[in-house]
Amino acid sequence: MPDIVEKDLALVWGAEAIASLIGRSARATFYMLEKGELPARKVGGRWVAERSKLIAFFMEDAA
Repeated sequence: MPDIVEKDLALVWGAEAIASLIGRSARATFYMLEKGELPARKVGGRWVAERSKLIAFFMEDAA
């Protein structure tokens, strides 16, 4: 089994942490998560997203 490098699994756990990363309020972020507008999913009742996918999502949106 290959070694897993931490940067490959740069996950952001929780709506508040995701909000902080994307510069939105927790409330606005939770709304976007619930509507499926962000590249994230629920795991065990908690939102999780890959940092790189969130950044790529917003970079694509800005272009």
